Amino acid sequence: TLRAAEKELLPGFHQFEWQPALKNVSTSCHVGIINGLSGWASSVDDAPADTITRRFRYDVALVSALKDLEEDIVEGLRESGMEDSACTSGFNVMIKESCDGMGDVSEKHGGGPIVPEKAVRYSFTVMRISILADDEEEEVTIFTEPKPNSELSCKPLCLMFVDESDHETLTAVLSPIIAERSAMKESRLILSIGGLPRSFRFHFRGTGYDEKMVREMEGLEASGSTYICTLCDSTRTEASQNMVLHSITRSHDENLERYEIWRTNPFSESVDELRDRVKGVSAKPFLETQPTLDALHCDIGNATEFYKLFQDEIGEVYQKVNPSREERRSWRAALDKQLRKKLKLKPVMRMNGNYARKLMTQEAVEVVCELVPSEERREALRELMRLYIQMKPVWRATCPAKECPDQLCRYSFNSQSFADLLSSTFKYRYNGKITNYLHKTLAHVPEIIERDGSIGAWASEGNESANKLFRRFRKMNARQSKVFE
Repeated sequence: TLRAAEKELLPGFHQFEWQPALKNVSTSCHVGIINGLSGWASSVDDAPADTITRRFRYDVALVSALKDLEEDIVEGLRESGMEDSACTSGFNVMIKESCDGMGDVSEKHGGGPIVPEKAVRYSFTVMRISILADDEEEEVTIFTEPKPNSELSCKPLCLMFVDESDHETLTAVLSPIIAERSAMKESRLILSIGGLPRSFRFHFRGTGYDEKMVREMEGLEASGSTYICTLCDSTRTEASQNMVLHSITRSHDENLERYEIWRTNPFSESVDELRDRVKGVSAKPFLETQPTLDALHCDIGNATEFYKLFQDEIGEVYQKVNPSREERRSWRAALDKQLRKKLKLKPVMRMNGNYARKLMTQEAVEVVCELVPSEERREALRELMRLYIQMKPVWRATCPAKECPDQLCRYSFNSQSFADLLSSTFKYRYNGKITNYLHKTLAHVPEIIERDGSIGAWASEGNESANKLFRRFRKMNARQSKVFE
C-alpha cells in the first residue's frame, strides 16, 4: 500500500493529454524521474555527459502538481458557485519559476561519483488557478497559493550538478526544459479533476532568479557592468544622479532583438558605440524571465550597503579624503564588536537573509549611533533607516495592498525622500555610483507592484529555502559555521 501511495505522489502517475500534442515531447504519461539530458540528440562523437542531472518532464510535473491541488480546485469551484458541470474548460494556471545555484555541495565523506562541487536547482510553484467561464467577462480565481515562498509549495523540476557560472553547460541542461515549456504555451492540458476532464492553459513567469541568474539567462553583462539594471537601460552614473525616476523598459524580446544587433552590427559601429546601442546585451538571451526585483536579494543587497555606510559614518568619511585600509579595517572591527555586544549579531562571512533582517532595524541604528561622533550625522542615519523600514514591507509583503496599504501609498514619496537624503548628506558614497539593488528599490518598486500586485510573492525564497533540504538529503551539512572565533 505504501509503495502504491508513494507512486501516486511522484510525477509520472496520472493520465493526461495535450491538445494539440506537444511538439518534440513524447506522448507517454508514465514518466517518473528521468535523466536530465533526455531530449538531447546525442551524436556519435559526443563525449559522455559528465554533468549529472535528474529531472521530471515538465508537463508530467505540472500534472502532478495540479492533482495535488485537486481538492483545493474543487473546493474553489464550489465556493465561487461554479458547479461541476459548467466549467470543464477555461482554467488558467499561473506558474512561478525559480532557479538558483548552490555552492559547495561536495560529499563530506561519501565515495560517490566525481561531480562538480556546485549544484543548480530549478523549480516551479503553482501561484494561482483562475477560470474564465464561457459566458463571463471576469476571471474568477479559484485557488491562490497561500504561502508562495514556502519550500512546501516549491516543486523541484530539475537538479543538476553544474556550476551556475558555467553558461554553456547550464544552457545545455536547461534547454530541454525550455523546449517543453514553450511547447506547453501553445497547447492545452486535458486532465481529470473532480471526476471530469478539464482543460488548463499555463502561463509561466520566471521571477525566482537572483540578479546573477537573470543576467546570465537574459544575455546581459555581469552585475558589475555600467548598465546597472535588469529592468531599465540606465547606466550607473545616471542611476546615481536620478535615483527615482526610471521606468521598466527591458523585456526578453527586446533583449533578443538587441542581441541580433550586437551580433550583426548593422551600422558598422565601434565596440563602444555598439555596446551603447544594445545597452549591455552581449550574449544570446536563452530563457525568458519576467523583469522584476528579487525581494530576498534586495534585502541582502541593501543591508550590505547599509553595513558599509555604518562603517563610513563611524570613521566620518564625509570629512576625509581617501582613508587607508587600516583605518577602514578598524571601523569595521568597531562596528562588528558593537553589533555583537549590543545585538548579539555575530559577524558573517557573506551577508545572509537573517543577518540582513536584524541589521535593518531602528534598534541596530541606535546601537551604531553610539559610535558616530556628531549628532547631526546620527539624526541623518536614523532618518535613513526610518524611511527604509517604511519602504521595506512594500516589496516584502505577499499582498501589499492588503498587508501594508499605507506604506504602499507613500512608497514613491518615501523613496524620493530617501534618495534626497542619499544625494545630499551621504553624497560621498553615491557620487556617480550606486548599487544595483538600491537603484531598483528606489526606482522600480511601485511600477512592478502596479503590474503584478506583489513583489514578495514572486521572490526566490521558496527555492532558496528548499536548498537547505537538498543539503539535508545529501547528508552534507556544509556552511554550518566556518567562522572561527
